[in-house]
Amino acid sequence: MKNQATTLKRSTKALYLAAGDQHTPLAARILIALLVAYALSPIDLIPDFIPVIGLLDDLIILPLGVALVIRMIPDQVWQQCLQQADQPLMMKSAFSPIITVSIILLWLWLLLLCTDFISQWLHLL
Repeated sequence: MKNQATTLKRSTKALYLAAGDQHTPLAARILIALLVAYALSPIDLIPDFIPVIGLLDDLIILPLGVALVIRMIPDQVWQQCLQQADQPLMMKSAFSPIITVSIILLWLWLLLLCTDFISQWLHLL
């Protein structure tokens, strides 16, 4: 278990580094951003208060997403990022104000879509 936690920590650092590498494909960068937003978001696909199933999405979606992103990153870039991940990481800001506002606006837009859908559905009943 401790080994898996260490590997996850190293992979997370490597993903952070890969997101900033110019040789990482745009699709991989976008998926990294989505995974980070999902991991840090208080809103899950399945709420955590639902026993077992609530935590299952975090235990399945995030590792599968990480595995997919790693496959999308060129091997040479990934190996270099893994080597750099072993060194102390000097992070910039975790979120720039633009990214923070973008994530908030995205969630508000999704909330608006959901409420609109629910209100239309209720009117049909």
